[in-house]
Amino acid sequence: MIVNPLRDPRDRRLPRVPEPCALVVFGITGDLARKKLLPAVYDLANRGLLPTNFALLGFARRDWGDTEFAELARDAIRQHARTPWREEVWERLAGSVHFVQGSFDDDTAFDELAAALGELEGTHGIGGNAAFYLSIPPGMFPVVLKQMQRTGMAENTPGRWRRVVVEKPFGTDLASSRELNALVDSVFSADDVFRIDHYLGKETVQNLMALRFANSLFEPVWNGHHVDSVQITMAEDVGIGGRAGFYEKTGAARDVLQNHLLQLLALTAMEEPVEFSAEEIRTEKLKVLRAVSLPEDLSTFAVRGQYEQGWLAGERVRAYRQEEGVDPASTTETFAAVRLGVETRRWAGVPFYLRAGKRLPRRVTEIALVFKRAPHLPFADTDTEELGNNQLVVRVQPDEGVTLKFGSKVPGSVMEVRDVSMDFLYGEQFTETSPEAYERLLLDVLLGDATLFPRNAEVEASWAVIDPLEEFWAGSEPAPYRAGEWGPRAADAMLAAEGRRWRRP
Repeated sequence: MIVNPLRDPRDRRLPRVPEPCALVVFGITGDLARKKLLPAVYDLANRGLLPTNFALLGFARRDWGDTEFAELARDAIRQHARTPWREEVWERLAGSVHFVQGSFDDDTAFDELAAALGELEGTHGIGGNAAFYLSIPPGMFPVVLKQMQRTGMAENTPGRWRRVVVEKPFGTDLASSRELNALVDSVFSADDVFRIDHYLGKETVQNLMALRFANSLFEPVWNGHHVDSVQITMAEDVGIGGRAGFYEKTGAARDVLQNHLLQLLALTAMEEPVEFSAEEIRTEKLKVLRAVSLPEDLSTFAVRGQYEQGWLAGERVRAYRQEEGVDPASTTETFAAVRLGVETRRWAGVPFYLRAGKRLPRRVTEIALVFKRAPHLPFADTDTEELGNNQLVVRVQPDEGVTLKFGSKVPGSVMEVRDVSMDFLYGEQFTETSPEAYERLLLDVLLGDATLFPRNAEVEASWAVIDPLEEFWAGSEPAPYRAGEWGPRAADAMLAAEGRRWRRP
């Protein structure tokens, strides 16, 4: 019998390579492009995951040509790429790097950009396919999108596709999010809009679905019958850097709680999808986000804080209000914590504690399922006084992996039970290093795979959770905490009010 190789299940493990295409990056000279996008393009080329007929087209105000842009790209790649530098890979890529100079309100520049895309069809054989990456402030979206609409660059025609990538934040509240979504969807079709949340490209976030749905070990206890609470933490040891202009208007809740943490909550709480497809996964995530409930007592269970000067990693760091560009009387929060519920049969009654902050003791993002205590312990209290709750912890960054915490007898002649940990580390188990998030997500954009990209309904459901918090906090002073501490005392009191405490990452 002849087996059709196209139907061989093993083919699913072969690398996916996109069709011939171009990637157009607006704001190519910015930090995101230099530190993430350009290195990601090189890493994909180095792994053989870019099509032979590929072009990278940068658009910015710099008075540059292709040569100057190639020099910027080379320097950025050598400094930030994940994979080793190979001159032959760069030489192939350098021949596909082009630049168009202009401002976003310059009709002539966008006409030149459209013409350059047309020329690349002949010189590079891109087949008319192009993805446009808006690595620009959200306030610039309208003018750029209207220019693309005017020049016809956003139009899908038979035999070619056009896609757009939108960076967060997706608005500043529900109303502005809907306005932005309507604008983007008026230029591109809904299926061609990729709202990028780089956390969803991280290997351990994707492994969360494998952990849950590929193993019979965990799914039976992944519910409110066995789970006491869920804690999702995103801690950063850095301050705001040079982002005062952005952060003063945003704050921790809008910056990361609305997107990163609520997406992690949705993946943790979602039901098993019918199939591993973009549409089915999005459907289950959306059900969770629409089932999220806020606590009635926001004064106790919603906390915002702002770091003061303190010590971190042996160095004295200044307060947020002393950072360059920050209003000395600023009430912007650098820490946010909230207790949420998920009103589904699986999670009814289980609190989800979310927290995010800057200038915390260490950089770590993790999802911790804290299980209920055993209903009966046939040991003396002194035998188990050091025993805590069982925990299953998914570490998103750094040291990506999974930890299972459970009780074990201490060696010796007496019965003493103490917590021990069983660790799985990506770096130890697999020889290949994990791709960077932008590396994976850029590839998915070029492939048209929207599995890891939230749709506008998810974005709006997330804002429906955050808007009431922002309204409650409006005009209030954030609680102070010293740089190097795990947030304000009110965050600890929030859990203590229900007889719990934060897990120390």
